[in-house]
Amino acid sequence: MSENTIVAMWSGPRNISTAMMRAFENRADAAVWDEPFYAHYLHTTGLDHPMRDDVIAAGETDAGKVIERCLTMPERPNRHGNAPTLWFQKHMTVHMRPAIPLDWTASVRSFFLIRRPEAVLASYHDRRADPTMADVGFERQAELFDLIAARQGTRPPVVDSDTVLAAPERTLRALCDALGIAFDPAMLSWPAGPRSDDGVWAPHWYASVDTSTRFAAPRPPRPLPEHLLPLARACRPHYEKLAEYALS
Repeated sequence: MSENTIVAMWSGPRNISTAMMRAFENRADAAVWDEPFYAHYLHTTGLDHPMRDDVIAAGETDAGKVIERCLTMPERPNRHGNAPTLWFQKHMTVHMRPAIPLDWTASVRSFFLIRRPEAVLASYHDRRADPTMADVGFERQAELFDLIAARQGTRPPVVDSDTVLAAPERTLRALCDALGIAFDPAMLSWPAGPRSDDGVWAPHWYASVDTSTRFAAPRPPRPLPEHLLPLARACRPHYEKLAEYALS
């Protein structure tokens, strides 16, 4: 890749989003940014998340400054020692408060990472017993999909996590093609362990991905606790709206 390219991935939590960040980070041409708006989100909402004070102290609470950095290629070498020409950003849809401007998204190449609500909630339940719609971000993800599509004049690519796990190379090749970037086979595996680019919250959330070296094989569906079934049903229309456009 000769020209500089900024790629924004819009995902909910518990959605192989960190594994996708690992895949892009392992490219020789890429630098990554883990959840740019998290500090702003915690600062403005007052929510008590794990490591809240650490996240705010390590991040940027001014959304305007976050946006400015989102649009600026990093000057330092990436983890491979190269000057990056691809700036990959892992965004959580729940962090995108309504007051945050979205005009800047017209200058980046967005794609949306989705996952079945039942799978997201089963995983989220391992860390928080009673998640809400706002916690898992399905409704906000669908809203952002429409808003970003309207700004750029075309629907952004959509990738289903199940498809990535079932056929990583084929799916990532299709995604790269849709984004107008070259596929790099290095995206299919990576060294185990934490990264300096991981968010400060990584010790709480990234234990599984830190031991990984590639995308995991698909797992059988996990049973969902009875009290989460209504939330799964409420999330499903938002998931299916985007799933209709998912790369196959």
